[in-house]
Amino acid sequence: MDDPLLDRDAGVTGEPIQKRRRLRNVPLRLLLPNLVTLLALCAGLTGVRMAIEGRLELAVYLVVAAAALDGVDGRLARLLKGTSRFGAELDSLTDFVNFGVAPALILYIWGLNGLGHVGWIGGLILAIGCALRLARFNVALDDPNKPAWAGLFFTGVPAPAGAIGALLPIYLDFLGIPRTPIGTPLVLAYVIAVALLMVSPLPTWSGKQLGARINRAYVAPALIAAALFVALLVSYPWLVLATVVIGYLATMPFAIIHHRRLVAGDGATTSAQPKGGDLG
Repeated sequence: MDDPLLDRDAGVTGEPIQKRRRLRNVPLRLLLPNLVTLLALCAGLTGVRMAIEGRLELAVYLVVAAAALDGVDGRLARLLKGTSRFGAELDSLTDFVNFGVAPALILYIWGLNGLGHVGWIGGLILAIGCALRLARFNVALDDPNKPAWAGLFFTGVPAPAGAIGALLPIYLDFLGIPRTPIGTPLVLAYVIAVALLMVSPLPTWSGKQLGARINRAYVAPALIAAALFVALLVSYPWLVLATVVIGYLATMPFAIIHHRRLVAGDGATTSAQPKGGDLG
């Protein structure tokens, strides 16, 4: 008896029409976020090439561009309802290259190579810290017991912020701050500290919900502020990046205090609830 689902043109294979269509037709909304992710990967890898060629300013620009694109692809996927497991895995692999490998190599080529093997170990620690941070983040996504406010925080410094922050010594160098004999060891200590912050249990503000909803009255001021920030970043890139990194590090104690208050509030709510065995 003939199966109505079989394609008459499928020949001897008898492949179902529905299966062939499912494999052949992929919605464009699923591809766009992944294309942005691949564009970010190209930026990060090209940044490594620029560093090897001695064009360090352009190398840093490309890592910053990769971080900006990393913030776009996730929001674009959620906006288009194009999230997928494939996209999440691709994003993690891209983040490791852009925010682990690329900054480590750029820092080593810029100045850590003056410490020889010790400088290379510092770059390795930064890359390893990024890899561990991303692996922990992926595991935490599957935790069903997270409270509702958990989305306000990251555990540790996120990979893009860690990469932008690790490059702070280069920003200061481009601003004209002279290097001293103890400057390179201090840079090494700072890079290792950033790697430790990425894998630390310290809570940091995520910013994922920032801009998700905005009052109509603040739309125009927000657009003006964004345009002003971009203009300042283009005109004074190293000063703006250094200020952003220092400001971000300064917010960490406030994020810890905020997190502790929310945890304490949950604990107080739980203790105030009647126990299951109290029947009155």
